[in-house]
Amino acid sequence: MTSAGIMLFRFVEGAPQVLLIHPGGPYWTKKDEGAWSIPKGEAEEDEDLRDCALREMGEELGPAVTVDAGSLLELGTVRQKGGKVVHGWAAEADFDPAQLDSNTFTMEWPPRSGQQREYPEADRAEWLAPEAAKRKINPAQAAFVDRLLERLGKLD
Repeated sequence: MTSAGIMLFRFVEGAPQVLLIHPGGPYWTKKDEGAWSIPKGEAEEDEDLRDCALREMGEELGPAVTVDAGSLLELGTVRQKGGKVVHGWAAEADFDPAQLDSNTFTMEWPPRSGQQREYPEADRAEWLAPEAAKRKINPAQAAFVDRLLERLGKLD
């Protein structure tokens, strides 16, 4: 499985911060460290990965943030524990986490209950300093934080 996503970043008093999202749904409710992610999603067959990353950012954050495809910084790829390959980019933008407007998915909950419930793909977003982001993000995706800092010339 191949996914693509965008790590938004900004500077506050000269220090970089990155935006991460927490996955929605009952399996993730009590999970924190190692559970957060960049806004990302599965690429459709023959879809340009940069286009996928932009689409997924819009679906998971909502229309309150847009970035120009030409301004994206390439962050390479990582392979997550389950085998998913994630292609990452970064873009400087500001986003108010209170404006989060994620698309939703439906699943049976509780299991084997026959009840279908709807949940947001991302239930919250948060700006984090790089070290805090590396604790919260999926362990494989922590490499995106390091690569962004390298690209920005702001190694911690």
